[in-house]
Amino acid sequence: MMTGEMIWKKAIHTWEIGAFEIGRLVRSIDQTAFETCAREIASCTGRIAVLGVGTSGAAAKKIAHSLSCIERPSFYLSPGDAVHGALGLVQVGDIAILISKGGGTKEILNVIPALKTKKVRIIAVTEKEDSPLAKASDILLKIKIEKEADEFNMLATTSTMAVIAVFDALCIALMELTGYSREQFAIIHPSGAVGERLVSGKE
Repeated sequence: MMTGEMIWKKAIHTWEIGAFEIGRLVRSIDQTAFETCAREIASCTGRIAVLGVGTSGAAAKKIAHSLSCIERPSFYLSPGDAVHGALGLVQVGDIAILISKGGGTKEILNVIPALKTKKVRIIAVTEKEDSPLAKASDILLKIKIEKEADEFNMLATTSTMAVIAVFDALCIALMELTGYSREQFAIIHPSGAVGERLVSGKE
């Protein structure tokens, strides 16, 4: 039976693993690929569809929201719904960010032929550069961690955190790259504590 101290140690272990992997991103992320992604998203005249399944889907929803918050119009697209007509949401001039840890997720691969036909730029987010997803992409953003937090090294914990951290960094870079202003943020985020600060002019 686990004691309270043992439970707490698991929490500390999880945070330490996460901190290590986030700190390692500065060495593991390809700088050129990161810059290319930033410039592609900044210059996109259409919208950005973000797709993922399972935990990658949860990360995709967060990424789409963050991009929209900095005036890069984005939406989460369910891969399952996509191949049943929802691909009509994606048009020429759009970008699709496809997230799959192993790069072989069937639901993700199923949308690629239609995206190619529609001439949609594909950014692949995966840890395997030789995967079907990576090979089908226009831009590969490889995000690979050494260890998940669980003892089986299977539960998508640290890997999901790393994907979100990379796109958080992209959003911050995009704010500078596009000249995104506090005034713009105030227009689209008038509610909540953040909205109150923006409207009142408080730091």
